[in-house]
Amino acid sequence: MPKLPLDEWVEKIVDALESGLSPLFHVISVCIEGIVNGIADAFHALPVLVFIVLAAALAYYLGKWKFAAFTAIGLLLIDNLGYWEHTVDTLALVLTAAILSIVIGVPLGIACAQSDRARGVITPLLDFMQTMPAFVYLIPAVSFFGLGVVPGVIASVIFAVPPTIRLTNLGIRQVPGDLVEAADAFGSTSRQKLFKLQIPLALPSIMTGINQTIMLSLSMVVIASMIGAQGIGADVYGAVTQVKTGEGFEAGLAIVVLAIVLDRMTQNIVKRKRRGSDV
Repeated sequence: MPKLPLDEWVEKIVDALESGLSPLFHVISVCIEGIVNGIADAFHALPVLVFIVLAAALAYYLGKWKFAAFTAIGLLLIDNLGYWEHTVDTLALVLTAAILSIVIGVPLGIACAQSDRARGVITPLLDFMQTMPAFVYLIPAVSFFGLGVVPGVIASVIFAVPPTIRLTNLGIRQVPGDLVEAADAFGSTSRQKLFKLQIPLALPSIMTGINQTIMLSLSMVVIASMIGAQGIGADVYGAVTQVKTGEGFEAGLAIVVLAIVLDRMTQNIVKRKRRGSDV
Protein backbone atom coordinates (compact mmCIF):
# COMPACT_ATOMS: atom_id res chain seq x y z
CA MET A 1 0.00 0.00 0.00
CA PRO A 2 1.53 3.34 -1.00
CA LYS A 3 2.26 5.87 1.73
CA LEU A 4 -0.08 8.82 2.00
CA PRO A 5 1.83 12.02 1.20
CA LEU A 6 0.53 13.65 4.39
CA ASP A 7 3.77 15.55 4.95
CA GLU A 8 3.55 17.09 1.47
CA TRP A 9 -0.07 18.09 2.02
CA VAL A 10 0.76 19.79 5.30
CA GLU A 11 3.71 21.63 3.77
CA LYS A 12 1.55 22.84 0.87
CA ILE A 13 -1.07 24.12 3.31
CA VAL A 14 1.58 25.91 5.38
CA ASP A 15 3.14 27.44 2.24
CA ALA A 16 -0.27 28.61 1.03
CA LEU A 17 -1.08 30.19 4.39
CA GLU A 18 2.36 31.79 4.58
CA SER A 19 2.02 33.40 1.14
CA GLY A 20 -1.66 34.29 1.34
CA LEU A 21 -1.87 35.56 4.90
CA SER A 22 1.54 37.17 5.25
CA PRO A 23 0.14 40.68 6.01
CA LEU A 24 -2.10 39.23 8.74
CA PHE A 25 0.81 37.36 10.30
CA HIS A 26 2.84 40.58 10.25
CA VAL A 27 0.09 42.46 12.10
CA ILE A 28 -0.23 39.65 14.67
CA SER A 29 3.55 39.62 15.12
CA VAL A 30 3.71 43.38 15.68
CA CYS A 31 0.85 43.27 18.20
CA ILE A 32 2.26 40.36 20.21
CA GLU A 33 5.77 41.79 20.22
CA GLY A 34 4.35 45.14 21.33
CA ILE A 35 2.50 43.53 24.24
CA VAL A 36 5.53 41.55 25.38
CA ASN A 37 7.87 44.55 25.11
CA GLY A 38 5.34 46.84 26.83
CA ILE A 39 4.96 44.51 29.82
CA ALA A 40 8.71 43.90 30.01
CA ASP A 41 9.53 47.63 29.80
CA ALA A 42 7.00 48.41 32.54
CA PHE A 43 8.54 45.79 34.83
CA HIS A 44 12.12 46.83 34.00
CA ALA A 45 11.25 50.47 34.76
CA LEU A 46 10.56 49.57 38.38
CA PRO A 47 13.53 49.31 40.74
CA VAL A 48 14.08 45.73 41.81
CA LEU A 49 13.29 46.37 45.47
CA VAL A 50 10.12 48.28 44.59
CA PHE A 51 8.97 45.40 42.39
CA ILE A 52 9.68 42.88 45.15
CA VAL A 53 7.84 44.97 47.77
CA LEU A 54 4.81 45.29 45.48
CA ALA A 55 4.82 41.56 44.73
CA ALA A 56 5.10 40.72 48.44
CA ALA A 57 2.26 43.12 49.25
CA LEU A 58 0.07 41.46 46.62
CA ALA A 59 1.02 38.05 48.02
CA TYR A 60 0.05 39.21 51.52
CA TYR A 61 -3.27 40.56 50.27
CA LEU A 62 -4.10 37.32 48.44
CA GLY A 63 -2.66 34.92 50.98
CA LYS A 64 -0.92 35.15 54.32
CA TRP A 65 2.33 36.52 55.66
CA LYS A 66 4.11 33.20 54.98
CA PHE A 67 3.33 33.49 51.27
CA ALA A 68 4.43 37.13 51.29
CA ALA A 69 7.70 36.15 52.99
CA PHE A 70 8.31 33.37 50.47
CA THR A 71 7.64 35.76 47.59
CA ALA A 72 10.05 38.37 48.92
CA ILE A 73 12.81 35.85 49.74
CA GLY A 74 12.37 33.99 46.44
CA LEU A 75 12.55 37.14 44.33
CA LEU A 76 15.54 38.42 46.30
CA LEU A 77 17.27 35.10 45.65
CA ILE A 78 16.61 35.43 41.91
CA ASP A 79 18.12 38.92 41.95
CA ASN A 80 21.09 37.71 43.98
CA LEU A 81 21.80 34.91 41.51
CA GLY A 82 21.84 37.41 38.66
CA TYR A 83 18.74 36.24 36.81
CA TRP A 84 16.44 39.17 37.53
CA GLU A 85 16.43 40.70 34.04
CA HIS A 86 15.80 37.37 32.34
CA THR A 87 13.13 36.44 34.89
CA VAL A 88 11.27 39.66 34.15
CA ASP A 89 11.49 38.90 30.41
CA THR A 90 10.10 35.42 31.08
CA LEU A 91 7.29 36.87 33.19
CA ALA A 92 6.37 39.21 30.33
CA LEU A 93 6.24 36.28 27.89
CA VAL A 94 4.14 34.16 30.25
CA LEU A 95 1.70 36.98 31.02
CA THR A 96 1.29 37.75 27.32
CA ALA A 97 0.57 34.10 26.54
CA ALA A 98 -1.86 33.95 29.47
CA ILE A 99 -3.68 37.12 28.37
CA LEU A 100 -4.07 35.82 24.81
CA SER A 101 -5.19 32.43 26.12
CA ILE A 102 -7.86 34.09 28.26
CA VAL A 103 -9.05 36.31 25.40
CA ILE A 104 -9.32 33.26 23.12
CA GLY A 105 -10.22 30.57 25.64
CA VAL A 106 -13.04 32.14 27.66
CA PRO A 107 -15.26 33.01 24.64
CA LEU A 108 -14.66 29.55 23.15
CA GLY A 109 -15.51 27.96 26.50
CA ILE A 110 -18.73 29.97 26.64
CA ALA A 111 -19.56 28.85 23.09
CA CYS A 112 -18.99 25.21 24.10
CA ALA A 113 -21.25 25.64 27.13
CA GLN A 114 -24.08 27.16 25.12
CA SER A 115 -23.90 24.88 22.09
CA ASP A 116 -23.44 21.10 22.03
CA ARG A 117 -22.53 21.38 18.35
CA ALA A 118 -19.72 23.84 19.12
CA ARG A 119 -18.49 21.57 21.90
CA GLY A 120 -18.52 18.60 19.54
CA VAL A 121 -16.31 20.50 17.10
CA ILE A 122 -13.94 22.17 19.59
CA THR A 123 -13.37 19.26 21.99
CA PRO A 124 -11.54 17.02 19.45
CA LEU A 125 -9.36 20.01 18.52
CA LEU A 126 -8.46 20.47 22.19
CA ASP A 127 -7.59 16.79 22.47
CA PHE A 128 -5.33 17.16 19.43
CA MET A 129 -3.68 20.30 20.84
CA GLN A 130 -2.98 18.67 24.20
CA THR A 131 -1.60 15.39 22.84
CA MET A 132 0.56 16.79 20.03
CA PRO A 133 4.19 17.22 21.21
CA ALA A 134 4.91 20.84 22.01
CA PHE A 135 7.98 20.88 19.75
CA VAL A 136 5.75 20.34 16.71
CA TYR A 137 4.06 23.70 17.28
CA LEU A 138 7.38 25.45 16.85
CA ILE A 139 7.70 24.46 13.18
CA PRO A 140 4.67 26.35 11.75
CA ALA A 141 5.16 29.14 14.30
CA VAL A 142 8.67 29.77 13.00
CA SER A 143 7.45 29.49 9.39
CA PHE A 144 4.76 32.12 9.92
CA PHE A 145 6.48 34.48 12.37
CA GLY A 146 10.23 33.84 12.12
CA LEU A 147 12.57 33.48 15.08
CA GLY A 148 12.11 35.41 18.30
CA VAL A 149 9.60 35.87 21.07
CA VAL A 150 6.46 35.90 18.87
CA PRO A 151 6.52 32.24 17.78
CA GLY A 152 7.31 31.32 21.39
CA VAL A 153 4.15 33.11 22.54
CA ILE A 154 2.08 31.55 19.75
CA ALA A 155 3.31 28.04 20.61
CA SER A 156 2.67 28.70 24.30
CA VAL A 157 -0.90 29.83 23.59
CA ILE A 158 -1.66 26.75 21.49
CA PHE A 159 -0.22 24.52 24.19
CA ALA A 160 -1.78 26.32 27.17
CA VAL A 161 -5.25 27.48 26.05
CA PRO A 162 -7.17 24.13 26.33
CA PRO A 163 -7.60 24.19 30.16
CA THR A 164 -9.22 27.63 30.02
CA ILE A 165 -11.66 26.47 27.34
CA ARG A 166 -12.48 23.20 29.09
CA LEU A 167 -12.98 24.63 32.57
CA THR A 168 -14.98 27.63 31.33
CA ASN A 169 -17.30 25.19 29.57
CA LEU A 170 -17.45 22.96 32.65
CA GLY A 171 -18.08 25.82 35.07
CA ILE A 172 -20.98 27.26 33.08
CA ARG A 173 -22.54 23.84 32.53
CA GLN A 174 -22.39 23.15 36.27
CA VAL A 175 -24.50 26.20 37.15
CA PRO A 176 -27.62 24.76 38.85
CA GLY A 177 -30.50 24.34 36.45
CA ASP A 178 -33.07 25.75 38.88
CA LEU A 179 -31.18 29.06 38.98
CA VAL A 180 -31.16 29.21 35.19
CA GLU A 181 -34.89 28.44 35.13
CA ALA A 182 -35.51 31.18 37.69
CA ALA A 183 -33.60 33.66 35.55
CA ASP A 184 -35.69 32.65 32.54
CA ALA A 185 -38.87 33.00 34.59
CA PHE A 186 -37.93 36.57 35.50
CA GLY A 187 -37.48 37.41 31.81
CA SER A 188 -33.68 37.62 31.71
CA THR A 189 -32.14 37.83 28.27
CA SER A 190 -29.41 35.40 27.24
CA ARG A 191 -26.79 38.12 27.76
CA GLN A 192 -28.11 39.01 31.22
CA LYS A 193 -28.26 35.34 32.21
CA LEU A 194 -24.71 34.79 31.02
CA PHE A 195 -23.02 37.83 32.59
CA LYS A 196 -25.10 38.17 35.77
CA LEU A 197 -25.62 34.52 36.66
CA GLN A 198 -23.58 31.92 34.81
CA ILE A 199 -20.17 33.60 34.60
CA PRO A 200 -20.17 34.83 38.24
CA LEU A 201 -21.04 31.34 39.50
CA ALA A 202 -18.56 29.71 37.12
CA LEU A 203 -15.75 32.15 37.95
CA PRO A 204 -13.90 29.82 40.38
CA SER A 205 -13.79 27.14 37.69
CA ILE A 206 -12.70 29.67 35.07
CA MET A 207 -9.93 30.93 37.36
CA THR A 208 -8.75 27.35 37.90
CA GLY A 209 -8.44 27.00 34.13
CA ILE A 210 -6.50 30.25 33.95
CA ASN A 211 -4.19 28.98 36.70
CA GLN A 212 -3.44 25.84 34.68
CA THR A 213 -2.93 27.93 31.55
CA ILE A 214 -0.35 30.12 33.29
CA MET A 215 1.53 27.06 34.55
CA LEU A 216 1.53 25.48 31.08
CA SER A 217 2.74 28.76 29.56
CA LEU A 218 5.60 28.83 32.04
CA SER A 219 6.49 25.24 31.17
CA MET A 220 7.02 26.35 27.56
CA VAL A 221 9.70 28.97 28.27
CA VAL A 222 12.61 26.55 27.79
CA ILE A 223 11.14 25.19 24.55
CA ALA A 224 10.45 28.73 23.32
CA SER A 225 14.08 29.65 23.97
CA MET A 226 15.10 27.19 21.23
CA ILE A 227 13.57 29.51 18.63
CA GLY A 228 15.02 32.74 19.96
CA ALA A 229 12.66 33.72 22.78
CA GLN A 230 14.65 35.55 25.42
CA GLY A 231 14.30 34.98 29.10
CA ILE A 232 15.42 32.54 31.72
CA GLY A 233 14.58 29.61 29.45
CA ALA A 234 17.56 30.60 27.30
CA ASP A 235 19.80 30.27 30.36
CA VAL A 236 18.48 26.76 31.03
CA TYR A 237 18.88 25.77 27.39
CA GLY A 238 22.39 27.20 27.25
CA ALA A 239 23.38 25.36 30.42
CA VAL A 240 22.06 22.08 29.00
CA THR A 241 23.89 22.43 25.69
CA GLN A 242 27.14 23.37 27.47
CA VAL A 243 26.70 20.82 30.29
CA LYS A 244 26.92 23.49 33.00
CA THR A 245 25.09 21.76 35.81
CA GLY A 246 25.43 24.55 38.37
CA GLU A 247 24.16 27.30 36.08
CA GLY A 248 21.33 25.05 34.93
CA PHE A 249 20.30 24.44 38.54
CA GLU A 250 20.32 28.17 39.32
CA ALA A 251 18.25 29.06 36.25
CA GLY A 252 15.88 26.19 36.93
CA LEU A 253 15.49 27.34 40.52
CA ALA A 254 14.51 30.80 39.31
CA ILE A 255 11.80 29.24 37.13
CA VAL A 256 10.56 27.17 40.07
CA VAL A 257 10.30 30.24 42.32
CA LEU A 258 8.43 32.18 39.63
CA ALA A 259 6.10 29.21 39.02
CA ILE A 260 5.29 28.82 42.73
CA VAL A 261 4.56 32.54 43.14
CA LEU A 262 2.27 32.67 40.09
CA ASP A 263 0.56 29.41 41.05
CA ARG A 264 -0.15 30.46 44.63
CA MET A 265 -1.38 33.88 43.57
CA THR A 266 -3.89 32.49 41.09
CA GLN A 267 -4.95 29.75 43.51
CA ASN A 268 -5.61 32.31 46.21
CA ILE A 269 -7.68 34.36 43.77
CA VAL A 270 -9.77 31.24 43.14
CA LYS A 271 -10.22 30.69 46.90
CA ARG A 272 -11.32 34.29 47.39
CA LYS A 273 -13.82 33.97 44.54
CA ARG A 274 -15.21 30.76 46.04
CA ARG A 275 -15.60 32.39 49.43
CA GLY A 276 -17.40 35.28 47.77
CA SER A 277 -19.75 32.95 45.88
CA ASP A 278 -20.48 30.97 49.06
CA VAL A 279 -21.42 34.17 50.85
